[in-house]
Amino acid sequence: MTDTPTPAIDLECVNLTKTFGKFCAVDNISFSIPAGSFFSILGPSGCGKTTLLRMLAGFLEPTSGELTIKGRSMLGVPPNKRPVNMVFQHLALFPMMTVAENIAYGLECQGVDKSEIAPKVKAVLERVGLPDSGNKRPDQLSGGQKQRIAIARCLVLEPDVLLLDEPLGALDLKLREHMKVELKHLQNQFNTTFIYITHDQSEALVMSDQVAVMNAGKFEQVGTPQELYYTPQTDFVASFVGENNRWRANVANAHQGRLDLVLDSGISFQGIAANDAQFKTGDGVDVFVRPEAIMLSKTPMQTGEFDNILEGEVDCLLFDGAKSRVLVKDPSSDHELNVTLPQTGEFNDLQEGQPIYLGWKFDQAKCFAARDGQAGA
Repeated sequence: MTDTPTPAIDLECVNLTKTFGKFCAVDNISFSIPAGSFFSILGPSGCGKTTLLRMLAGFLEPTSGELTIKGRSMLGVPPNKRPVNMVFQHLALFPMMTVAENIAYGLECQGVDKSEIAPKVKAVLERVGLPDSGNKRPDQLSGGQKQRIAIARCLVLEPDVLLLDEPLGALDLKLREHMKVELKHLQNQFNTTFIYITHDQSEALVMSDQVAVMNAGKFEQVGTPQELYYTPQTDFVASFVGENNRWRANVANAHQGRLDLVLDSGISFQGIAANDAQFKTGDGVDVFVRPEAIMLSKTPMQTGEFDNILEGEVDCLLFDGAKSRVLVKDPSSDHELNVTLPQTGEFNDLQEGQPIYLGWKFDQAKCFAARDGQAGA
């Protein structure tokens, strides 16, 4: 039996920190990115992801820490000397140049021999699926075509790392969905390491091999999309990645890694997974259950069928095709529960005010220590 070789590392950060006066924008972050992978940094506005990207690109110097690309330190190395290129949200194509001239510009700046430029431009246009667009100007292209040209202009320079700063943000919804698939195909085809900045969880989950969820200057969790979605390690990841219903509760009993909980309303939840944290009776916790994990019934559910059962009342129906949902008045709190509607047609006749029963298995819930240590609304 042969050992699987360890993949080469294209980019590594160790204890990377950036402060502006007393404000810490990036707080002691360490991570590494294997060569040829698609790595996304996902987080809300103001979390520090753009500051981090600007340090990777060389537009900002770290306050402390180490940053290496292909094993070479990038500290003090200016942007034009780094083996990286960057795609911005607004693409920055030169409007008075043809597509071919846009792509050739970087090669010309590098002093590549003119005899080599035309074949390189032709080859990269073919690889991004626009072989006949060289003589067009950017305003003759669709939004998706412009996106591919912006990426081609970077990839023709053969960077070790391509940085993408929310490049789909200016596109309409349908084109954005299409370009998520296009970008993943392009990354696989060129086998270049992509580092993608986004606040859109769908973009990160669909395209990435690994995702770092960033919050307040730190990485809350780094993992595959599946790990982040199914096994979040913090309450922030549970609430930010995907949709979730959330309750506050107190621990009534802890046994064998499972918790029995009681809400302020007196309703009990049984056997909730403790997520490796050590809880004791009386501790405040937050409980998360995803909308698609909750089963619906028009008639009372049997106690043995599900570990936890609630009775609610239909408050609102939200039709969105396969993503249709029902909002249910939660008898355990003042909040509404968000529940995904199955596409069987069984619940097409639900009416506002109608009683509805909700149930889920204990392993569908995630439980974390409450931020303030207290239960309640």
